[in-house]
Amino acid sequence: MNRGEGWTADLVDQLAAAFKFDLDTPWDKLPKQARDLILYGSEGKEFTMKWGEGHRWRMEWEGLVNKLMRSFKSTASESMRQYYMKFFSDKPCPTCGGARLRPESRAVKVGGKTLVELASLTIQDAVEFLGAMGISATDAKIAAELLKEIRSRLGFLQNVGLAYLTLDRSASTLSGGESQRIRLASQMGSELTGVIYILDEPSIGLHQRDNGRLLATLKRLRDLGNTVIVVEHDEETMEDADWLVDFGPGAGELGGQIVASGTPKQVMANEQSLTGGYLSGREEIEVPEARRKPGKSKLVIEGAKANNLKNVTVEIPLGVFVAVTGVSGAGKSTLVNEILFPALTRALHQSRDVPAAHKVIRGIEHLDKVIDIDQRPIGRTPRSNPSTYTKVFDPIRECLAQTQEARTYGYTPGRFSFNVKGGRCEACEGDGLKQVEMHFLADVYVPCEVCGGKRFNDATLRVRYKGKNVAEILELSVREAMQHFAVHRDIMRVLTTLDDVGLSYIRLGQSSPTLSGGEAQRIKLARELAKVGTGRTLYILDEPTTGLHFDDIKKLLKVLSRLVDAGNTVLVIEHNLDVIKSADWVIDLGPEGGAAGGELLATGTPEEVAEVSRSHTAKYLKHVLEKSRRMRIGRRVAG
Repeated sequence: MNRGEGWTADLVDQLAAAFKFDLDTPWDKLPKQARDLILYGSEGKEFTMKWGEGHRWRMEWEGLVNKLMRSFKSTASESMRQYYMKFFSDKPCPTCGGARLRPESRAVKVGGKTLVELASLTIQDAVEFLGAMGISATDAKIAAELLKEIRSRLGFLQNVGLAYLTLDRSASTLSGGESQRIRLASQMGSELTGVIYILDEPSIGLHQRDNGRLLATLKRLRDLGNTVIVVEHDEETMEDADWLVDFGPGAGELGGQIVASGTPKQVMANEQSLTGGYLSGREEIEVPEARRKPGKSKLVIEGAKANNLKNVTVEIPLGVFVAVTGVSGAGKSTLVNEILFPALTRALHQSRDVPAAHKVIRGIEHLDKVIDIDQRPIGRTPRSNPSTYTKVFDPIRECLAQTQEARTYGYTPGRFSFNVKGGRCEACEGDGLKQVEMHFLADVYVPCEVCGGKRFNDATLRVRYKGKNVAEILELSVREAMQHFAVHRDIMRVLTTLDDVGLSYIRLGQSSPTLSGGEAQRIKLARELAKVGTGRTLYILDEPTTGLHFDDIKKLLKVLSRLVDAGNTVLVIEHNLDVIKSADWVIDLGPEGGAAGGELLATGTPEEVAEVSRSHTAKYLKHVLEKSRRMRIGRRVAG
């Protein structure tokens, strides 16, 4: 067994010799005393450590677990904390079993259930329990107002599409859309009037079945005498609005104007409005003329039973565009994000991720790579930006280093990096910003007073390519950069992919904290598109249409289609019907969320799934397919 060289390897060897155990023995065969010694240290038991010639001293072994805990608590680096978190897992408290209450509190029952048991119910189950709860007339009189308030609040949570959540669900596990709808439900209980409510895409993560309930809730807020302003891309929400304000005509520098304002019908009639064009049917995301047919290669997830999944077996065809659908809480994320992705990364990339409960996954040999393109930020500090994440900054720096002026000064590409000393501003160490700690408030970033936010020193900024220095190049939008570097193939390859995914408006040096989740996801997608693929990759995207306009979705589908045409597999978890109708294969879970979900309802082409009566997705999918068919016939007749 090769344990490497150096201080740590020597220390462990001498530890084993001192306490008489063999490091070549498999871990599960080591005596418990030896395992405890390695993990928790030799407190109170010293041994002699030898180092070099004639150097020795008595010492105690700290133990791997203690060392890990000390390192985790002492580090200020977010990346290191994330690294250490890989070695931690949550387990229920051995005293209370995860209930978090004392035995006396756990002993009190109402309707035959303790507070812990009540909190473990889903919102839907809690409503049913309260409705069927049998209590005496005296108790009913005492609890009348309490029960009225509880039922009212649970009803609000149901109405915003959260019936599948358990009452004790940790806030940290909620999506942004779920958190926003919980806050909305709390506002419904306040019965305030004369208030302006502003909601940013409340339909995120919401199935079409639940969309109507959410809209009814928003209308009730309006009818109480409030104003409800919603930033939204959802078609049904826009059609149900009393007034639409459409911005455009494009994105970034090409936008910022009010293109149309009025009732939905007035905006639909406005020829200048791209949104109105899609709402009216002048523009459309068309159903593919022909769908790709699955081949023999497939992934098979057998016996998936994590969370609410009911021991399901799911076949995922490879080499096609697959959509996983179902109402909120049906088990989509559990199947894909908690079982499939961790299992594949463990098998293909030797990760430490542990997949959730399932029997086996067959067909992994057909893949050589799995990539999860999620909406997490591409970086957490102003230092990270699209140009560094997509690696396009490397050829840009090489381009600057090849200029006559740079060669005269002897500058290399490293001179134009803000991550190393030499060309960067040392006052801000290349950040361009200074962090001001506000203690009890969020930290504030202010421009560096030395470089003025340019990140580089004056000597570096003297070098220009086509009239622009490195700081000015980072201020260019993708569209402007494409014109500036039109003759550079390596640079254009990355910039073109950013343009293809609808990000022509973002700036190359735009700091990552200012990017939305949807923008971050598309930047990740662009980076993958710019690479030379093997044709045996599985791409996983969780609701990639979040924050996207109809026209952006159209562009995104073209990009995903390119990946599939190259032989890869694209799997999306999605509620958006324009994406689902464009897929080659649909896997629908349900029929409901939470305990009433977790079943495999249907698999097949969108047309086949649309005929399944038990599926809520099918009802809405059938409508959108028929609408697309009528529009296609209408275009042919008009042509």
